[in-house]
Amino acid sequence: MEITTFFEDYEIGSGRMSYGRTITETDFVVHAGHTGDFFPHHMDAEFMKASEFGGRIAHGTMVFSIGVGLTANIINPVAFSYGYDRLRFVRPVFIGDTIRTKTTIIAKEDDPKRADAGRVFERCEVLNQKDEVVLVADHIYVVERRDKAA
Repeated sequence: MEITTFFEDYEIGSGRMSYGRTITETDFVVHAGHTGDFFPHHMDAEFMKASEFGGRIAHGTMVFSIGVGLTANIINPVAFSYGYDRLRFVRPVFIGDTIRTKTTIIAKEDDPKRADAGRVFERCEVLNQKDEVVLVADHIYVVERRDKAA
């Protein structure tokens, strides 16, 4: 879906919730293959049985990738991603957990490099099926102004 939202249209406090996605064994294996991260915390069930977690935990980068991907159902042709700040892996995610992502606009500011755009800061909180935050990061967008002369 495409929705044009200019810098002026973003409201602090507004947000949305994604649909859910259940994490599978295949996710662990595919992510390890893509990244080369075969660390035992993610891949060795016997090693992790004795850990404080009691089992394998998801790659934080996988949870981040899937969590962000869950929000990618709206295309805004006047915005692009500038990056992410303050990424934190708050709680472990396990095979069988279902995650979804809550986004909230937390700030707006002028873009110091582009007079015709501003920066919009969106807090992304990935939640598990217990509504516990498992990951948080701030997504920064560069968004065109409606009035390019602003």
